[in-house]
Amino acid sequence: MKFYLYVLRSKLDSNLYIGVTNDLYKRIEEHNSGAQHSTRNRKGFTLIFYEVFFNKGDAYKREKYFKSGWGRKHLRHALFDTLRV
Repeated sequence: MKFYLYVLRSKLDSNLYIGVTNDLYKRIEEHNSGAQHSTRNRKGFTLIFYEVFFNKGDAYKREKYFKSGWGRKHLRHALFDTLRV
């Protein structure tokens, strides 16, 4: 089974949401439809980054890193400096 670490960007406020799932397309649809409680008020997400893992624990470790101060800084630098967004 594959596990996806994903980063979504809200079209409403440009904030990022970081999560892990085993069904990426279904999870994005849940976020965009308002079915996900934590992002219900920021509907309208664009997938801007994802990584694939074959070990669930590795995916959650990466999520924890990206949600840390250093990880979030690293992610923003890598994405926005590269994409010029």
